[in-house]
Amino acid sequence: MKKTPKMDSSLRLCFVAIAFGFVFIMNGKLSSGTTPHEADPPQASNLAFSPEAAPPDTSAMDDDSDINYEPVPPFVPEFPVFIFYLGERKHDDPNLVTQSHLEILKSVLGSEEEANKSMVYSYHHGFSGFAAKLKPAEAEKLKKHPEVIILLENRKLGLQTTRTWDYLGQFSTPTSSEGLLHETNMGSGAIIGVIDSGIWSESGAFDDDGYGPIPKQWKGQCVSGDQFSPVDCNKKLIGAKYYIDGLNADLETSINSTTEYLSPRDRNGHGTQVSSTVAGSFVSNVTLPGLSSGSIMRGGAPKAHIAMYKTCWDVEGGMCSVADVWKAFDEAIHDGVDILSVSIGGSALKSLDVEIDIAIPALHAVNKGIPVVSPAGNGGSRYSSVINISPWILTVAATTLDRSFPTLITLENNKTFLGQSLYTGPEISFTDLICTADHSNLDQITKGKVIMHFSMGPTPPMTPDIVQKNGGIGLIDVRSPSDSRVECPANFPCIYVDLEVGSELYTYTQTTSSLKIKISPYKTIFGERVASKVAKSSARGPSSFSPAILKPDIAAPGVTLLTPRIPTDEDTSEFAYSGTSMATPVIAGIVALLKISHPNWSPAAIKSALVTTAMKTDPYGERLTVDGGNYKEADAFDYGGGLVNLEKATDPGLVYDMDINDYIHYLCSQALYTDKKVSALTGNITSKCPSSCSSILDLNVPSITIPDLKTNVTVTRSVTNVGPVKSVYKPVIETPLGFKVVVSPKKLKFNKRRNKVAFKVRVSTGSHRVNTAFYFGSLTWSDGLHNVTIPISLRTRFIDNLFL
Repeated sequence: MKKTPKMDSSLRLCFVAIAFGFVFIMNGKLSSGTTPHEADPPQASNLAFSPEAAPPDTSAMDDDSDINYEPVPPFVPEFPVFIFYLGERKHDDPNLVTQSHLEILKSVLGSEEEANKSMVYSYHHGFSGFAAKLKPAEAEKLKKHPEVIILLENRKLGLQTTRTWDYLGQFSTPTSSEGLLHETNMGSGAIIGVIDSGIWSESGAFDDDGYGPIPKQWKGQCVSGDQFSPVDCNKKLIGAKYYIDGLNADLETSINSTTEYLSPRDRNGHGTQVSSTVAGSFVSNVTLPGLSSGSIMRGGAPKAHIAMYKTCWDVEGGMCSVADVWKAFDEAIHDGVDILSVSIGGSALKSLDVEIDIAIPALHAVNKGIPVVSPAGNGGSRYSSVINISPWILTVAATTLDRSFPTLITLENNKTFLGQSLYTGPEISFTDLICTADHSNLDQITKGKVIMHFSMGPTPPMTPDIVQKNGGIGLIDVRSPSDSRVECPANFPCIYVDLEVGSELYTYTQTTSSLKIKISPYKTIFGERVASKVAKSSARGPSSFSPAILKPDIAAPGVTLLTPRIPTDEDTSEFAYSGTSMATPVIAGIVALLKISHPNWSPAAIKSALVTTAMKTDPYGERLTVDGGNYKEADAFDYGGGLVNLEKATDPGLVYDMDINDYIHYLCSQALYTDKKVSALTGNITSKCPSSCSSILDLNVPSITIPDLKTNVTVTRSVTNVGPVKSVYKPVIETPLGFKVVVSPKKLKFNKRRNKVAFKVRVSTGSHRVNTAFYFGSLTWSDGLHNVTIPISLRTRFIDNLFL
């Protein structure tokens, strides 16, 4: 009997990794190499290799598992910052509003001097409230003041982080004479406020060549600070402010000019990327490996004006405080912005209270006609990870583009494999490939070779810097396609392949005495053969707090976008690929165009137009799928209405409109608002909560989501005609599996006297007899020209509180 040769220990680890990979994928789970927090970090794209994506440095840690490391307790300031929300302003004069805030503080602190010392911000433009440094006992005492509606702690928030417009059908060339971009003169006259990490004003994306005068309604300004002055603004960048007092008051060591620019200047890079994506000017002849010569980069509304409100600072990858963000909202409303793009948010795992983060100031902005666009968050692909869930916020999911970066791996027998990489160095001629997971003898086996490593199973990660340090000349990293990549040194090949390719390569290492491979620089391919997916990092619905309100609302490209980056000592290249935060400004730029095209539309009407005309497929007709573990077709909890279709959105036919009364309905139903809170929020003492018999299911959102169906439910919606005056619409129902859905009336008729019509949808459990998961369908109203589609999401709950 032939004796089986012993397997090398490093190869044995590779084999174990493969086995683990198969088991994990067969069970639909991510490998153990995936970090507990699955989201891409700010600025990191699916292919960009950012420092934040790298695993923690364990080189200084002792291997002795018996050592217990005491966690460092978090810093708690003696006088933390608390935020007090008082509702709508009672005075038009901001000075009188501020004085009323000082009087409230004085009632607890005893003197105006102490009140002034305590005050961090007075919110006196867009709404009424203040932030103050107080002892917790003093804050609790102030909470009982009759004018205080809400008390908030100053929570920390985080940043949620070219080809895009061609992909969406809004072509990049400035000479195009068709479509929404041309009809709105590329967004000329719109003012887009960006609440983010600042801006690098010297970038070509903020050039103001050919711009007209600054709009007359603009009241903002450009403030001076570290390496920034009013001369850094122009007709493109018309406003730039910064807010840091709220964050600094709660930090053990204050941010200073040695670690950040105490000015609107961007040190993090996130704000510059967001600003250029939403409204960047045309930049010609963009040079980046893999792009064709003469490529053009631009934002969604390239002739719109930008106002930057810097609230996020280069601390722990990008940190913002609620107090600072609220002040930015307060002043942006006053300054005269038309749209707000806010790529920040908190965690989905928070107290179930709508009165937090950006929801309240966003409501005041929306009530004044300013759409607020924010991300669904980077908590994907976890169920119920979506953030920014309030119905007045336009919440954006992220998809990939129809673009890929394949790198060719060639064997000596000319068999080829494709991996993903951004390697731009010279071709690496035929070189030994070894598979190892053993870190103990890398210096002996790695030199001059390409290392293949399985980033799954029980093995520690093999990072590019480790391979390079030990003399290796390349790394083939076998992992789930949806896992985050790590930073790769310049001109060092880091090639990512899936388990199928990795296993085949591994087989060759076992059947060949010395396997040699050739590595070629990457090439860019794009078009219909590259699948579009909902990004792994994009947070998913439903909202755990308010599952009857569908979130996210809409999806847009947010991965591997080309945007300008700030120059650094380490990398002076002007352009880089950015991350999932970019989906938000893509939508904000489109909203700016829609607002110019339809100046009388409310923020809710704009949202409805986007949701009801969105695509369930990519632009080539292929169904969108999801990235992140289990491969499946995307549904409403992944992308809301679907992938944005900006040309259809300009002529939706019908819209599901809402106003402050609808939002009050939501607050009373979901946040337990009282009549007193409602009247303070609106500034109208006659405003009250709707009757107790009104249901949250009847909120006029462009979707129907019923999370707890027991027998049957009838919901009501109304639509407003924004198309031809005389129109007749008929319903087309895609019924969720096993349920029964009936719509009445069978026709919606519109004329000069009747431009708004209500209808009812009766939903029953149909054939279902047990608690189910969510099933998805849709309702479309069609007049033969317009198809106005809303998602339907249904789940039975015959037994309450039974975990499914």
